Amino acid sequence: MIVGHGIDLQEISAVAKAYQKQPRFAQKVLTAAEMAIFEGLQGKRQMEFLAGRWSAKEAFSKAMGSGIGKLRFQDMEILVRDNGAPYFAKSPFSGNVFLSISHSADFVQASVILEEIQ
Repeated sequence: MIVGHGIDLQEISAVAKAYQKQPRFAQKVLTAAEMAIFEGLQGKRQMEFLAGRWSAKEAFSKAMGSGIGKLRFQDMEILVRDNGAPYFAKSPFSGNVFLSISHSADFVQASVILEEIQ
């Protein structure tokens, strides 16, 4: 049974400005494993990655009904499967988590669906 759905839309340039102003911003949003991926990227792709993780974690918190605040960015970890699909490797939800992240121009959108296991 679907128990939550969250969507988030974020400007990549806004995330890039936050990162340029405070480089520790990435460490606030990303786990150690995510930081390892982030540091292996360059330029626009690096900012798309950071904005995508931000947006996906925001969408997850919306699906949980709590928002960021009760949940911390570090409570969630998004890695990549062999086929390139992102997935929640760590989250406070015990059921299935479905994730989609899309980039277009200066925007990134993430959608998260939470399914209770019966």
